[in-house]
Amino acid sequence: MTISFQSLGLSETRANQLEAIGFTSPTEIQQKAIPLLLEGHDILGQSQTGTGKTAAYSLPILEQVDVKNPNVQALILTPTRELAQQVALALKDFSTERRLYILTVYGGQSIERQIRSLERGVQIVVGTPGRVIDLLDRKKLSFEGLRWAVLDEADEMLSMGFIDDVKKILKQTPDTRSTACFSATMPREIRELVNQFLKSPVTVAVEQPQAAPSKIEQHLYNVPRGWSKLKALQPILELEAPESAIIFVRTKQTAAELTCKLQEAGQSVDEYHGNLSQSQRERLVYRFREGKIKLVVATDIAARGLDVENLSHVINYDLPDNAETYIHRIGRTGRAGKTGTAISLVEPIDRRMIKQIERKLRQQLEICQIPSRSQVESKRLEKLQRQIQESLAGERMASFLPIVRELSAEYDPQAIAAAALQMVYDQDCPNWMKTDWEVPEASVPKPVIKRKPSPNNNGGKYNRRSQAPQRSGGSDRKVVTHNHN
Repeated sequence: MTISFQSLGLSETRANQLEAIGFTSPTEIQQKAIPLLLEGHDILGQSQTGTGKTAAYSLPILEQVDVKNPNVQALILTPTRELAQQVALALKDFSTERRLYILTVYGGQSIERQIRSLERGVQIVVGTPGRVIDLLDRKKLSFEGLRWAVLDEADEMLSMGFIDDVKKILKQTPDTRSTACFSATMPREIRELVNQFLKSPVTVAVEQPQAAPSKIEQHLYNVPRGWSKLKALQPILELEAPESAIIFVRTKQTAAELTCKLQEAGQSVDEYHGNLSQSQRERLVYRFREGKIKLVVATDIAARGLDVENLSHVINYDLPDNAETYIHRIGRTGRAGKTGTAISLVEPIDRRMIKQIERKLRQQLEICQIPSRSQVESKRLEKLQRQIQESLAGERMASFLPIVRELSAEYDPQAIAAAALQMVYDQDCPNWMKTDWEVPEASVPKPVIKRKPSPNNNGGKYNRRSQAPQRSGGSDRKVVTHNHN
């Protein structure tokens, strides 16, 4: 028997909204957590990214939030600004309320703008612990009417040094709140936090996602200094020639911009995001499955509704925030015993994430050279040769023989054929190939030679003081139905 979202206690309106954005059936964590949260239980969820935990805690909150009440009713704490943004976008996708206001708070943008938003009224706050404390210290954020508190990726907040901030925040929330704590692992400090702040929590655990399939080739491409990711991606696409691929990006804006640029370059590509209507989504998925579109640019949230068999490539234009999401992304290819290819564009800022991914996979990822001009041109000439061979076997060739005979009186037949090939090649050549884009030799880093630790450098040990994490601050990117700025 298939379990529906409505059977879990969600309204028909909410269930219809979920179906419209591609959520047809609840995941295991959603099946277990949603009814408990709707009943008011505190829960301890052991679940990694990719199991659907964002919807597991968001949907019960959205189902019960009072949009007529302008005070903060729900607080969702996340370890990073990127996850805060992702959660807020998911809340908007799940929402059916026109007067629901969601505020994200994290470092990097004006705190004054966030304060003005809070003064106008916000029902849900999603943010990092540092900026939440800043707002509390200024007496601009009140938890007097708080009904729900969610700790998302609690173990990650612990590893980043935020656990004391989390405790300080929870101490300022009402005892009557419902609390949900989600964590991939359960170290001692998280258990102590749960015992201190959760009331008789119900433990909800799900099976962790499988490691990356062995039949997936994984390649890293370092984006050369001074290059954009788009400039690096174009020769890779030319050489790889994917039959079908999902290109993962962080934001809808990046999806729109990248799709436009790739379309201008002649790629068969479209974007997939939450702003599409149900009919538009279905039409895009149909065209993708039928091979009428080869590339789809999507965010992680949107791609949940995009399940396509026989996917040849997964391309990480932007790396995800954690190793689990990386594994979940690339697991879309290489299914049913088939091989697949996962490509990631990497910048210097991504080095730490690559190390986390390699530790999770227990393997070192291959670093590849951006294809050179000669490689791309050779690939295109091979394609042209195959097309010529197909034409020679066809019947339409006979209609062009009189032109060749006429030109042969003045030119060598081989020169005529070469000129015709040049015309076809140049007409089919995208504009970006006509620019200067030769790959610098330094795009592949040289191997690092590890030196023995000297007595003066603490034996090479990690200096926690010098590497202490910075407190996450705030921005006020809101996800609202009506412009709230």
